[in-house]
Amino acid sequence: MEPRAFGNRFATAGSSTGISALDDPAKMSPFFTDAGMKTLRSEAEFKTAWMAMKPDERTAMLKDCGDATLNKAHADFCAMAKKMGG
Repeated sequence: MEPRAFGNRFATAGSSTGISALDDPAKMSPFFTDAGMKTLRSEAEFKTAWMAMKPDERTAMLKDCGDATLNKAHADFCAMAKKMGG
């Protein structure tokens, strides 16, 4: 599978659909304060956005965070997501 550009990041898709939720701006934007998705929201705001997701969506994101390439490209997000749990 070809690497895909996401901003200045590259990641290979980790989901069965070929698209990682971690590379989907619509799913990721609630967790960031800026359009470029470089600055995470506060822990409380992150938790609110995290808990607003369906459990299977949170599980899929955590699974993608388990992929070394995706985790490296989204290290800050994955660290916070893992802290929140499923």
